[in-house]
Amino acid sequence: MADRVGWRNFWWLNVAMLAVTFFACLFGFPETKWHRLHPDEIKAREAAAAAAGSSSEPSSQEKVDVKTIEDPEKDAPSILAAMPDLSASATAARDPYLGRGSPAKWQWKLFQPNKNPFKSIALDLWIPWKLFAFPIVEFASFVVSWSASSFLTLNLTQSEVFAAPPYNFTSEQIGFMNFAILVGAAIGLATAGPLSDWISMRSTRRNKGIREPEMRLPTMIPYVLIMILGNFIVAFGYQRQWDWKPIVIVGFTCAGIQVAALPAITSTYAVDSYKPVAGSIFVAITVNKNVWGYGFSKFVTPWIMSSGYLPPIMTNMCLITLWCSFGALFWWKGKTCRFWTRNSSVHHM
Repeated sequence: MADRVGWRNFWWLNVAMLAVTFFACLFGFPETKWHRLHPDEIKAREAAAAAAGSSSEPSSQEKVDVKTIEDPEKDAPSILAAMPDLSASATAARDPYLGRGSPAKWQWKLFQPNKNPFKSIALDLWIPWKLFAFPIVEFASFVVSWSASSFLTLNLTQSEVFAAPPYNFTSEQIGFMNFAILVGAAIGLATAGPLSDWISMRSTRRNKGIREPEMRLPTMIPYVLIMILGNFIVAFGYQRQWDWKPIVIVGFTCAGIQVAALPAITSTYAVDSYKPVAGSIFVAITVNKNVWGYGFSKFVTPWIMSSGYLPPIMTNMCLITLWCSFGALFWWKGKTCRFWTRNSSVHHM
């Protein structure tokens, strides 16, 4: 677009696409939030019913003894026995409308009624900051931030490298190089989820059917190695002016793979650990990512001008590897971190 219709039109296209996305989210997405009973709420209901002498039959969800939930490893067989049958046929028999319904009219409202709107707004503003004190969320934030900065490196450097001699590529040719990143991202998205789930399921079977959030962390290993390979090829290829093919086909593709896989694995780990505040977790991650990304964009070009491509790209790669290496620590002691925050209010939201 910069070559043919001018760079300003590219930004106006972005404005139009953002506007379409905004209005699609505003008018095209029904409200899906639904409050599920917390074990403490089940216990309170049972206590209130007992005090009132009620003989109402509890639901299948409420039949699970809350006391056993407090020590799932010890009482896993009794918990599994008390849970309702969740197979497709049994679930369909209990709810014949499952998968056949459609959003109700109230779900399309621009604003949903709330008993405590100001409290909800205050919590939405405060909880992301509170989550920075949680080691697991901090770990996910740093991995996502630096993994994204590896991708950002290509965005910030590809034009200055390939527009200059010996390449002398046009902006259109340089733009086409981003298809390698797109292909890499598609590979990362297609492989990270299934591989992560397979490793987690395998560990769950070995753990007598009890799944822990940390079980998916070993999935990071191949993608960390891919990230290292991609950064080596890009850094040395830029510095020594290799042929563009290995830089783009291998280096850019590796960057796409890791930026799709590593953030997905670590953010899923954080959400698995603190499900009730999944949205706030991603707000915290985004704040951390944008702060580092802005700072990185400010100093990487002057650093390249003074020291070449190797020091900044390889330093950033080492930082990514450092944060990802904490995955081994959380695989070993992540449950302890969750134990530290077991009484936090975020579990009751």
